[in-house]
Amino acid sequence: MQNMRIGMHIASHNIQLMGAPQLIDGIVAADQAGLDTAWLTVGGAAPDPFAVFVGAALSGAERIDLGTSIVPTYPRHPISMVQGAASVDQIAPGRLLLGLGPSHKPAIEGTWGIPFEKPLSHLREYVTICRALLEEGQVNFEGEILTARGQLPGGPTQVQTMIAALREKAFRLSGEITAGGISWMCPLPYIRDVAAPAQQAGADAAGRDKPQMVVHTPIIASQDQAAIYAAARRQFGFYQRLPYYSQMLQDAGYDEAAGRDFTDRMADALIISGSDDEIADRVRSMHDDYGVDELLAAIVVLEDDPEPAINRTRALLGELAQAD
Repeated sequence: MQNMRIGMHIASHNIQLMGAPQLIDGIVAADQAGLDTAWLTVGGAAPDPFAVFVGAALSGAERIDLGTSIVPTYPRHPISMVQGAASVDQIAPGRLLLGLGPSHKPAIEGTWGIPFEKPLSHLREYVTICRALLEEGQVNFEGEILTARGQLPGGPTQVQTMIAALREKAFRLSGEITAGGISWMCPLPYIRDVAAPAQQAGADAAGRDKPQMVVHTPIIASQDQAAIYAAARRQFGFYQRLPYYSQMLQDAGYDEAAGRDFTDRMADALIISGSDDEIADRVRSMHDDYGVDELLAAIVVLEDDPEPAINRTRALLGELAQAD
């Protein structure tokens, strides 16, 4: 597609069930299908994304870009983050999209035992350090929260640094200091009416062009609505129980996100499904109607015999990515 890139989240509904070999196979399959980007989420003790990306680049993924959505920042000092990112760039030059984010208080404090304090300020300083090392080859930074001094062997890289964003302030920060903002579970009208204007405002304040808007969108080539609703509850039902997601969905007009149940109405707002033609029409409308620069497709995993629908969806997305 001329105006919008199409990437895919490489995982089942539970990344903890997938090891590095399976993730590498998924990236190679996405590359062969013609998709623009292979995206990995990172959580807990899941495989290290940088090691997976290097493995994929050496295993036949010769063209596709490689994105993290996201690597949590609190568990890694920014210099350690840059070490991994720079290694990928040396093996696959210019193909890494480094998506960073603070994650959420329950995950950071519950899993890592690290205090989750001042997440937006922390993220601003973190990105500043990473960009200095990755884009200039050296850093000498002492902030309120983080300190970093060092030089990158080999000099600057081609890595693009992006951040996760759910609410207005984070989208504004993405416009101000990054190569893009990455949404997760945000309805498309919220992207158009809240996220994109906030990102533009951040870019305007910094005197720079508006960066990329990468939008996570669940998608499945199926017309079995009952199966899709059941899969949505199983795959996405925990999101509205996290405070940031719950508030974002309420801001988008879904008051039921204050509860614990993932409703069919919320599924309808988030998931693209239907026939191949219906899916193609909706995907093609995303750039012009909602301001999406890259679709980050998360394939909805149906419970009964999911592989045919997964393969059909991946092939359709590849066709759309290669269309003129």
